[in-house]
Amino acid sequence: MDVASPAGRYAEIERRIQAACDRAGRSRASVRLVGASKRQPLEALAAAYACGLRSFGENRVQEAVAKAPLLPPDIEWHLLGPLQSNKVRKAVALFHVVHAIDRPAIAFELDQEAARQGRRLSGLIEVNLGAEESKHGFAVDDLAADLEVLAPLAVLEHLRIGGLMAIPPPGASAEDSRPHFRRLARLRDALAERPEWRARDFAGELSMGMSDDFEVAIEEGATHVRIGSALFGERQS
Repeated sequence: MDVASPAGRYAEIERRIQAACDRAGRSRASVRLVGASKRQPLEALAAAYACGLRSFGENRVQEAVAKAPLLPPDIEWHLLGPLQSNKVRKAVALFHVVHAIDRPAIAFELDQEAARQGRRLSGLIEVNLGAEESKHGFAVDDLAADLEVLAPLAVLEHLRIGGLMAIPPPGASAEDSRPHFRRLARLRDALAERPEWRARDFAGELSMGMSDDFEVAIEEGATHVRIGSALFGERQS
């Protein structure tokens, strides 16, 4: 199979995911592949869908809103980028999973809007692992010192917080991401021990790992990997 073709790229990603799961003693079913389709043409998404991909992630609400009506209705849409308050209504109407809940206020807005629309969403709390000003999310050191700040999110009725999401600081190799992924997993474990989260059957999901480091992420416990260029090819400018 031509690894440069859509089918070839998809098969190669699946092979690598399976190999990483085997190394970690995990089942393939424990990892969800999310195609990070930001600035990818519809043809690329349709080709990945034809290969079997059903979860697609967009960074911007308006791009997903434009694409979704032109693609099959059984796609599960994931919002990967930050969300502004003025986009909450449209986000709730379309997305199934919001990966970048970076502040309590946006979680409350999503929950309230989901109630108005009669929907239930899944959400992941974004953690800023490297204290990078260019990235959003709860500061990892603040959370490590006091997880109580997240307690109000445990009781939301229409937005189910299932775990954590992060993008590690840039590194020279995939191995440079490992300690950051490991720290996120430890934070998830600490959160899962808190009574307010145990009472809600906290799923303990970890959205971490992209094209350059998803295998390491799986070895460290990722439940969602967000893969763009390795799956679709380079993005359009």
